[in-house]
Amino acid sequence: MTALTEDDFHRLRTVRAESPRAIRETLAGRRRREIIRGDGRLFIIAADHPARGALAVGGSPFAMADRYELLDRLAIALRHPGVDGVLGTPDIIDDLAVLGLLDDKIVVGSMNRGGLRGASFEMDDRYTGYDVPAMVDSGIDFAKALLRVNLDDDGTAPTLASTAEAVTAAARADLPIMLEPFLSRRVDGRVVNDLSPDAVMLSIAIASGLGASSASSWLKLPVVEDMERVLAATTLPVLLLGGDAGADPDDTFSTWEDALSLPGVRGLTVGRTLLYSSDIDVASAIDVAASLVHPGLTA
Repeated sequence: MTALTEDDFHRLRTVRAESPRAIRETLAGRRRREIIRGDGRLFIIAADHPARGALAVGGSPFAMADRYELLDRLAIALRHPGVDGVLGTPDIIDDLAVLGLLDDKIVVGSMNRGGLRGASFEMDDRYTGYDVPAMVDSGIDFAKALLRVNLDDDGTAPTLASTAEAVTAAARADLPIMLEPFLSRRVDGRVVNDLSPDAVMLSIAIASGLGASSASSWLKLPVVEDMERVLAATTLPVLLLGGDAGADPDDTFSTWEDALSLPGVRGLTVGRTLLYSSDIDVASAIDVAASLVHPGLTA
């Protein structure tokens, strides 16, 4: 199943080469929506992985390298009525705007992509994507920042400081900002996130206190064991992130369903798990996840 045609991609390439100003105008002029409406829950598709050099899905190291395939999968997802929006870096968001896929959708701008996967400086996660003024100017609805805290790596300190500045700027602009915190460490040269309940709770405490105001702060959290106790660590709105794309889909969906019923949880922000599942096609995966987030939805 494909959602886009070669004519769509030809038009996208033509606009990029010949009418770049139209990209900005299209994004700024799209039809926007309220962040919270209806049942008050959100289903956001995440697609900001490539800009951090994270192209792998499961055992395929370059699964997300084909931009045309990625855009086609995103188009299938965004055309589903239960999908509320998309999370991406400027290159992805600009492509989707030109393709006409962002009307009545929440657009979440990814901010820090400088901590490239596998780099010696991975923990010094520089803000190389959107900034708050640019998002406000172009009509981006929501901000997102990754916050990996490694107590043994000096790169964590500048990341904490720059994230605090981003939180403060977002609060001043009344722009919601989604913080994705982890306690991380290097294992055999690779950064690994600690998904124990205690570690997630500690990461929540650190992220929640960043910036001069928490009024605009949300959290994007993994689904882990003892999730009810984990969620008791915060009063901030929570969106759940997806798990391993190689996991059994039925187990994943069941885990999400349980976590979505807990107080404070407002929905899902999921990418590769749904877009690149080896066990279920994109449309079917999106349909199941949308029914979990919006159980009253009639497709």
